[in-house]
Amino acid sequence: MFRRRTQTSAEDSPVPVEDPKPHGTPGKGRPTPKRSEAQGRRRSPVTAPSNRKEAYRLARERDKALRTRQREAMLRGDERALPVRDRGPVRKFARDWVDSRRLPGQYFLPVVFVIMLLSMVPFPIQIRSAVLLVYTLSLPVVMVLVLAGSFYVAGRVKKEAAEKFPGESLKGIGFYAAMRSSQMRRLRFPKPTVLPGGIPVELKK
Repeated sequence: MFRRRTQTSAEDSPVPVEDPKPHGTPGKGRPTPKRSEAQGRRRSPVTAPSNRKEAYRLARERDKALRTRQREAMLRGDERALPVRDRGPVRKFARDWVDSRRLPGQYFLPVVFVIMLLSMVPFPIQIRSAVLLVYTLSLPVVMVLVLAGSFYVAGRVKKEAAEKFPGESLKGIGFYAAMRSSQMRRLRFPKPTVLPGGIPVELKK
């Protein structure tokens, strides 16, 4: 009795049937790629430089294009393209204050350069001695004028900036304006946006 029941139970037990839909795609032969890998494959292929010379050429072109964009942004007055020390409304006010005036400091280097050139010209002895005397006497005078002008600019800019921008940080604004006032107008950076008198540069004929 026990033997027949055992055999019947074994015969009636369900036979495992193969899954008609296997977990993997038929013929795939590899695991499903991750999302990051699939996205990477969909991206446009990047052609790598064939040699080191080509890589240097591409790098130079990228750097040149980046510098061009930065220069254009600075000429437009985009503060995002300016160095940190030149950003902010207070610094912009100091630059415009200096650029809208003719100050002694901006003539220091041209005057010294002209006098040095005259001292090297082979004039007769009498004229050469007079030029050297003028150079010796004028250099200290010009330096005193530049220093006095720098102190004046620093004090005025700091005072007016405090009145115009209450609550803003004025740290270093006087020195910033004084240093700009001692530079030739053509060498100033960022480029002046106003002419002497306060006229915007774009209105210049």
